Amino acid sequence: MAIVCPTVLAGEPHEFREQIERVAPFASRIQIDLMDGAFAPTKSVALDSIWWPEGLDVDIHLMYQEPERYLEKLVNLRPNMVIIHAEANVDLVKFATALHENNIKAGLAVLKDTQVKEVQHFLPNFDHLLIFSGDLGRFGGQVDMSLLEKVSEAKKIVPNIEVGWDGGINETNALDLSNGGVEVLNVGGYIQRASQPDKAYVTISSLIS
Repeated sequence: MAIVCPTVLAGEPHEFREQIERVAPFASRIQIDLMDGAFAPTKSVALDSIWWPEGLDVDIHLMYQEPERYLEKLVNLRPNMVIIHAEANVDLVKFATALHENNIKAGLAVLKDTQVKEVQHFLPNFDHLLIFSGDLGRFGGQVDMSLLEKVSEAKKIVPNIEVGWDGGINETNALDLSNGGVEVLNVGGYIQRASQPDKAYVTISSLIS
């Protein structure tokens, strides 16, 4: 069964707090997007500035060029999962192994132009594949349904890998993504910019339940 995972993407600490407080009352799992201004064109709040309420499962989506530099800080935060990009300057297997040694799940994100076959040898080391259909460092983007073929390609390599989607999810495409095999729908602007975020969350959740 697919789940809705609201995303938090903030440039300033006060924005981060507002976004966390906006979704924490109803979400059981969220994704925090972090950018270094190098891998992504924009810069988010610093890793040192993030926090979340106790009891919330948090995935950290790290859009950093050199994620290994931040491994110790990430481990100390004790998130549910850390997602790094296949396109970053990182030893993917070493990073995933270090997370697993600390009982943290490892996720691998791939940009639109990165094919599953390019990362097939690394996939067995990861718990989650994030199909990225958005614009780095920004809410929104467009859902490119042709990217759904990555779901079946990944499942052929690692049948039990969890597959998430990031970018452009709303009430017009959530069901198609779920039916296409996406298990974690990371929803940003549709929830964060809604006048009633809780109702936006319920709308998407009801569509895919």
